[in-house]
Amino acid sequence: MSAQTSRGRLVLILVVILAIVLAGWGIFQRNMHYDNLARETTENALPQVQVITAQPGPDHLNLDLPANISAWYLAPIYAQVSGYVKMWYKDIGAHVKTGDVLAEIDTPGLDAQYAAAKANLDVAVARYKLAQITSKRWKALEGTQAVSQQEVDVQAANAEAEKAQVEAARHEMERYQALEGFKKIVAPFDGVVTARLADVGDYVNAGRGDVGARGNATELFSVADIHAMRIFVSVPQDYAYIISPALTATLSVPQFPGRTFKARYVATAAAFNPNTRTVNTELMVDNPLGELWPDSFATAHFEAPGDANILILPQGALIFRAEGMQVAVVDPTDHVHLVPIKVGTVLGTTVQVLSGVNRSDRIINNPSAGLLDGDKVRIVPGTRGYNMPSTQPKKPAAPSQDDDVRAMPMDNSAPAAETSDHE
Repeated sequence: MSAQTSRGRLVLILVVILAIVLAGWGIFQRNMHYDNLARETTENALPQVQVITAQPGPDHLNLDLPANISAWYLAPIYAQVSGYVKMWYKDIGAHVKTGDVLAEIDTPGLDAQYAAAKANLDVAVARYKLAQITSKRWKALEGTQAVSQQEVDVQAANAEAEKAQVEAARHEMERYQALEGFKKIVAPFDGVVTARLADVGDYVNAGRGDVGARGNATELFSVADIHAMRIFVSVPQDYAYIISPALTATLSVPQFPGRTFKARYVATAAAFNPNTRTVNTELMVDNPLGELWPDSFATAHFEAPGDANILILPQGALIFRAEGMQVAVVDPTDHVHLVPIKVGTVLGTTVQVLSGVNRSDRIINNPSAGLLDGDKVRIVPGTRGYNMPSTQPKKPAAPSQDDDVRAMPMDNSAPAAETSDHE
C-alpha cells in the first residue's frame, strides 16, 4: 500500500470522526434547548405575581376633607310693602352698618291708605267725644222723670263703644304707620352687601321682593356678616371619633396658595346623612380683614391620632368574594393561600387590617380574579415608580446565587424586589 493511499484513508477516518462529533454535539444542544424551553414554558405557565408585606400604621392620620365657607350671618332682604324702587344707595361690596338705608320704595297706594287711616282715627275720636258729652248729660238726668234708666244705660254703653272704635282706628293707623317705615330698606346688621337685585323703577311686591319679567320674586339685597366665617365639613363615619370641642383644623383656599387659616370647633349635627354616611360638622375661623368670602370652597386639614400597632395594606391587595374579605398569602413553596382578614378604618388608598396577617407574610398585590387557593405562582419584581422606588437600589457586593425574589415592602422607601440569578 502506497503512502498516498494510507494518507487518504486517514483523512477519511478523520472526516467520519468529525461528522460523528458534530452530530453528537448537535443532538446534545438540541436536547439542552428542549430542556430549557420546557422549563421556561413551565415557568411561564405559572401566574406571575408581585408580593408586598403589611406595614405598621402611622402614629397620626392626616385627613383632608372638602369644606364650604359661609358667612357668620347672611340675610336676604325682601320688601314689606308694594311699590316702585325710588332709589338705591348701596351697591354690591359696600360695607354697611346696622340701620343704614339701602334703598327707598315709592308707595303712593300705601300713603293714601295711611292718610285714610289717620282721618278715620280723627272721625272716631270726634264720635267718642260726642258720645262722652251725651252720656254725661243723660247721666245728669238720671233719677228724674225726664229720662228712663234704660236710655241712660244705652248712652253710657254707646260712649264705651265709641271708645273701642277709637282704639281700633288707632291700631289701624299704627299698622300703616309701621308699613310706612318699611319704605326704607335698611341693613339688619353690620356687614357687606353681597347682592343687589333692585334697580330704580322696579316694581316690588310686599313680602316677595323684586318681581322680574317672568314673574319670579327675588330678594332686593343680601347682606353678610363676615367678621367670622362658618366652615361646614362633612366628616365620614370612620373618622367621627375625632369630633370633639377640642377639634381644630387648618383651612386652605385656592385663592391664597401657601396660606392656611386656623379653624376651631363650633358644633356637630350628631347624626349621619343616610345617603353619604357623613356627619355635618361646623367650624369657625376669624376673618377680621375680610379675606375669606361666603360660599367659597376650601380644604380642611385634620390631624387625628393613629395606631402604629395596627398593620395597613393597600386596598388593591384586598379580595372581595362571597367568602368575605380576604388576602392572598404566598407560602415558602410559592403556593397561594386565601386568608380571611378583618379590616378597620379606610385610610385613603390603604386600609387597616385588624387580624388575619402578620408582618412576615408575603401578600400578593393586585391579585387576579381567577386566583384560587393552592395555586402555584411565580414571583416577579415590582414595577418601578408604582410599587417599588423609581431609582435603582444599590446592589450588594456579592449577591447569593440562591436568592429568590423577596417580598416588596408596601411603601416606596423600602428596597425593591430582586430576582435570583436563575430567573
